[in-house]
Amino acid sequence: MQRIAVRRKVTRISGDLDARRTEDVLAAEEPLEIRIGGRSLVVTMRTPGNDVELAAGFLVSEGVVSEAEHVAGARYCGGAVDGEPNTYNVLSVSLGAGVPEPAPSLERSFYTTSACGLCGKTSVDEVRTRSRWTVADDGVRVPSALLATLPDRLRAGQKVFDSTGGLHAAGLFDAATGELLVLREDVGRHNAVDKVVGWALLNGRLPLRGTVLLVSGRTSFELAQKALMAGIPMLASVSAPSSLAVDLAEESGLTLVGFLRGPSMVVYARPERVLVEVGV
Repeated sequence: MQRIAVRRKVTRISGDLDARRTEDVLAAEEPLEIRIGGRSLVVTMRTPGNDVELAAGFLVSEGVVSEAEHVAGARYCGGAVDGEPNTYNVLSVSLGAGVPEPAPSLERSFYTTSACGLCGKTSVDEVRTRSRWTVADDGVRVPSALLATLPDRLRAGQKVFDSTGGLHAAGLFDAATGELLVLREDVGRHNAVDKVVGWALLNGRLPLRGTVLLVSGRTSFELAQKALMAGIPMLASVSAPSSLAVDLAEESGLTLVGFLRGPSMVVYARPERVLVEVGV
């Protein structure tokens, strides 16, 4: 299995213009082809690790699966079984009995990058998959003081970022206690979220009512869509959301928080779920 971080020779130039050859640690980025029933569905650029979660979360986001039993198994293609070198970059997923295979329209015409998980989609309307769950009626309430602590908890759990400085993170928190339930890192924001959602699916925890999903970068329409497909009622970020992410949050009842930095934050949708303690 590949490492999630790799070493490369670099030339480091200091402030006094001294140049020296040394090693640097980089976040690994490699392609992962996801196959369903032997048919290629998508190729995404990702940081190796938690690949089954990544595939499962991707299938949740696309509306293909919603329960743990919907995924019967997964295996890497190649190696002794297939008579080919095993690169661990091709993952074949088997769906559970009675689960329809994805429609051919979901197949990407080209690979998705680590920066954009929607490449190959023909229109935004095609992305608006109908979720099995609604978040509008989730009664979650979170004190702003508790929300303010989450970025530091997320950062403290980013072990690979400490050595590379080059990975995004997604963390799922219990909204009542602030407990970090799971954290995943990846070169792609959408991949990190898929890994979190895949973890939840495989552990039978969907829908993720009463939780907060915190991401380390900006919030796109796609990330809001992934949160909705997993039944997550609150999505927060240390950076800005896109206009389309805000529109989707308002339409669906998702609480969307941006610029979460210490006690300061901007709530773009469903602000009544963020409790502000007067005088604190």
